[in-house]
Amino acid sequence: MTTYDPDPDAAARASAPPTMADAVGRQVDYWFTLYKRVWRGTVISSFLVPLLYLAAMGIGLGSYVDNKSGGSAIGHVSYLAFIAPGLLATTGMQTAVFESTYPVLGMFKWDKVYFAMLATPLRVRDVLAAHLASVATRIFTTCLVFVVIISAFGAVHVWWGAPLALVGATLTGMAFATPVFGLSSRIKDESAFSLVFRLGLIPMFLFSGAFFPISQLPGQIAWLAYATPVWHGVDLCRSFTLGHVVWLHALGHLAYLGAWVLAGWWWAERGFVKRLTW
Repeated sequence: MTTYDPDPDAAARASAPPTMADAVGRQVDYWFTLYKRVWRGTVISSFLVPLLYLAAMGIGLGSYVDNKSGGSAIGHVSYLAFIAPGLLATTGMQTAVFESTYPVLGMFKWDKVYFAMLATPLRVRDVLAAHLASVATRIFTTCLVFVVIISAFGAVHVWWGAPLALVGATLTGMAFATPVFGLSSRIKDESAFSLVFRLGLIPMFLFSGAFFPISQLPGQIAWLAYATPVWHGVDLCRSFTLGHVVWLHALGHLAYLGAWVLAGWWWAERGFVKRLTW
């Protein structure tokens, strides 16, 4: 007596490796559970510190600057409206770097979570994509809260500027997250991160164009600032919140940030493969 198999390809599909979308989806529960356990510790660094920067620099210093300039400090806008989108973009950068340094190295060196994940049918690219997706979500939610705050302060001049600035800030963060993932996958000692913060993050934060126009810097330093992804993010977010968008320039900023994301992803994947499989 012969039996009828209604789906003769079921066994082959069951043994086939999952697609990247399916593999990333299977890891959502892990990353969501992990964030539920630590979210309270991120409130100060993610929400309170940027709010204090906005209040101190935008309102405190801004009121003094506006009084000295007759109410239009830079480019015929208040200092608060000038600085708010800059702080939004730098918040995306800082969140990305914080989430891409110790947490990534820890999963290689201390927790060994990546190795445990690879004991399943997941591939290296699936593990990397899921972690980057969790970082992107973290950047997006942090910047979303900040967009709400600067909108409440009256720093967003057009309604469509808020969602576009949110996209720009998230893309700015990812332009830092992917290359820092690549760096974290290659270092053996966490002491290297002190150089990342002191010689990389802090100077880029101060000379990002968030607090003053880069054109005020000497030519050699100004061009160095223009080459950083964060300046492109700051200028992009500012054009959106103020409603002064030159779309050709905006597309150039988006392309530049996207190039950093893709190049960093390629570099990170090579680092992950080397460390997890060799």
